[in-house]
Amino acid sequence: MAAAESKKAFGYMPQDTPPIGSMLSLGLQQVLTMFPATVLVAIITKFDVGVTLTAAGLGTIVALLVSKRRIPMYYGSSFSYITVVVTVMLQTVPVCFNDPSTVYCPEGVRIVQVGIIGTAVLQILIGLLIMRVGKAALDKVLPPVITGSIAIVIGVALAGAALDMAGANWGIALITLFFTIVFSVYLQGKGLWGMLPILLGAIIGYLVAMAMGLVNFGVISEAAWIRIPPFTFPAFTDPRAWGAIISISLIAIATIPESTAHLYQMSLYIDQLAKELGRKPLEIKNLIGLNLIADGSDDFVVGMLGGCAGTNYGENNSLMAITRNYSVPVLMAAGGIAILLGFVGKLAAVVNTVPIAVTGGLSIYLFGVIGMQGIALIQSEKVNLFEPRQLAIGAVILITGIGGNLGLENGIYPFQIPILFPDGIPAIVFAAIIGILMNILFLLVPPSRFGVEDRENINI
Repeated sequence: MAAAESKKAFGYMPQDTPPIGSMLSLGLQQVLTMFPATVLVAIITKFDVGVTLTAAGLGTIVALLVSKRRIPMYYGSSFSYITVVVTVMLQTVPVCFNDPSTVYCPEGVRIVQVGIIGTAVLQILIGLLIMRVGKAALDKVLPPVITGSIAIVIGVALAGAALDMAGANWGIALITLFFTIVFSVYLQGKGLWGMLPILLGAIIGYLVAMAMGLVNFGVISEAAWIRIPPFTFPAFTDPRAWGAIISISLIAIATIPESTAHLYQMSLYIDQLAKELGRKPLEIKNLIGLNLIADGSDDFVVGMLGGCAGTNYGENNSLMAITRNYSVPVLMAAGGIAILLGFVGKLAAVVNTVPIAVTGGLSIYLFGVIGMQGIALIQSEKVNLFEPRQLAIGAVILITGIGGNLGLENGIYPFQIPILFPDGIPAIVFAAIIGILMNILFLLVPPSRFGVEDRENINI
């Protein structure tokens, strides 16, 4: 169905199908927008780039179908999972992961896949629960002080990894960082270019490294033009996978609020376009549960194939808002393009030649942004940080999560739990568990029972 005719309004609603030429070009824009961050996660965590692209494309298509083509979202690799995935890799395949010449660790990927599938199951169950009892009940168990603090931990705990990568060549890293920030700030609202600051920053860093003779082009000439990505099956029978399930799936604490925020944002944009086109508003903001089920469906696909854990991308949402294109068929076309790109061997080889210092420069910025988004969540939800309960939960999560990740060996607390965590508990998981248990305690035994009154929040 074509978009409605209007002299004053233009754009495509989720159910609209543009002409084939427009659909392919708009779809390619979506792929270019998701590409830099999605590929960067694969590089950092040593997943295969081709598998990650193919899995992201297929996962997007499946998620769109699961949402009954009502929620226009594009899925790519999530930065929120990097900390715990790196921890699992260091625990299970330390030799491979610490080898700077190695770009892919399949044994570790197979264990992480089990954890990603655990995330998928958790998201689907929470989505079904929200559809039944409403989001307010979930917010009591996972209030913004927990989700925001965990997001801060995820970003800041990665500081060491970012600086280690940048340390391979500080000059290249800082040049990459500088231009990435410049593009992020000064290209806002400049069409497609404004959506690609990470890609543009990486290109600048890559060109500088190339001029310094630090790029090995040999792997590109040796790579085949077309190849079958090395899909892997999850290591369900590996006893180490149990710990990965809990560690990785708990990161949904941070990604669920992020996904919900994206849904609210898209709902506003889509309904505004519907108003201008003289059509009925869709109010997809009411589909929170279905949205999380779609998120889980994407993770199930990437978990089965060997791609990085996913999330719906805010960058792609922004691109849709700028182009006023919310067409689900366009997003499905984008998914198809990403699938095909995963089979291009030369592309994967080019990506794997990116110097580690370039990745480090990008990571300094991106990991910091993750932490700042956690602060933004706490601000936007007006969390009362004058209240001792909120302060206690946030403080303990921050110190046990950040301090544990940076101060303990491999970021592991030495509390062994048979089967689940035989080698100790990852810091970010420990912080999340402690925060949730503290919140449950305050729910079951509220201070008001002892005559304690809540402190007034600052009036902003």
